Amino acid sequence: MAGSDADAAVDVLVVGGGIIGLASAWRARRRGLSVTVLDPDPGRGANQVAAGMLAPVTELQYGEEPLLRLGLESNARYAEFAAELAEASGGMDLGYRRCGTLAVALDADDRAELREVHAFQRRLGLDAEWLTGRECRRLEPMLAPGVRGGLLARDDHQVDGRRLGAALTAACERSGVVIDRARAAELTYADGTDGTDGADGADAGGERQVVGARTGDGRLLRAGQTVLAAGSRSGELYDGLPVRPVKGQVLRLRMDGPFAGFLGRNVRAVVRGVHIYLVPRENGELVIGATTEERGWDTTVTAGGVYELLRDAHELVPGITELPLAETGAGLRPGSPDNAPMIGPTGVPGLVAATGHGRNGVLLTAVTGELVAELLATGRVPELAAPFSPTRFRRPESAEVRAS
Repeated sequence: MAGSDADAAVDVLVVGGGIIGLASAWRARRRGLSVTVLDPDPGRGANQVAAGMLAPVTELQYGEEPLLRLGLESNARYAEFAAELAEASGGMDLGYRRCGTLAVALDADDRAELREVHAFQRRLGLDAEWLTGRECRRLEPMLAPGVRGGLLARDDHQVDGRRLGAALTAACERSGVVIDRARAAELTYADGTDGTDGADGADAGGERQVVGARTGDGRLLRAGQTVLAAGSRSGELYDGLPVRPVKGQVLRLRMDGPFAGFLGRNVRAVVRGVHIYLVPRENGELVIGATTEERGWDTTVTAGGVYELLRDAHELVPGITELPLAETGAGLRPGSPDNAPMIGPTGVPGLVAATGHGRNGVLLTAVTGELVAELLATGRVPELAAPFSPTRFRRPESAEVRAS
């Protein structure tokens, strides 16, 4: 397999140049490892349509306490991460903004549910303050008059996902990461096979080793360790990872001129049982999102999706329909069965996963890059990553199979 088409081996090959893959590559390079990233369009994955909320508290759902811990840790590191990345990228602004998030209730039922969420947050020791409807409107005067109450999470902030991707790309290139702008066709193994022939990608002995990846034009990139960070495509390249594409449609409006200061902080709510959020940027952009659709690989922007987002946003902030509509978009989040990422060894020698971050990709970028780099450099799984082992979805082998 290492014939004339084989490039010289590097320490680490990162398959996938989204924000998770780039952060992992950048951090690994800073630990002294030689790194190549394989992606035809680095920095332009799902982050292109992400609102960029850093919201571990207001994103919290029941049963997701391990994910909460990871999100809180990443959020706590973000200010330093953003400053370090800005310097490493040559001064690029990430749009990191410490603005807080206001989650509001639009009717009595929503208020009761939000009260339960607030009680849950308080039991976990989270910093979230309950506000009356009047107090919510005092903070954000454009909110609908019928808002019944809300909770303020002062430490749930935001970053611009597009700027984050561009800065990570620049930081990687400036630090010596080689970016190969080609598409990965398959992972390659020491025995010459690809990774699509079994539930765990290994033979009966479980010892087949990943040695890199082959590009669409037939080149082999060899590496001592391979990080699979290909977002929604991760499951295509290695079918031991149950990653699926989850479609999200978003809108971008402008708050220029007479609409400057339309909203001051992230605002979110549940309307008709559907989550919606509005994220105002300092550059005058207002991001509204996002739908959650199980549509396979479809990234079509639909009239229905646009209508639903505008309709629900209008109920939350009636003046929204006066703003200029600048852009519509749709992207694919890499979803997992339990809505948590897969970070760490896959059980196949030479292959590490960093994928399945779903709705939390931007939030978890700061911590995931460090966890993956620590694993690559030391061979040890960091304690924070342990609950997110990629092998947690494997079906237990029967006693007969183990005995054989």
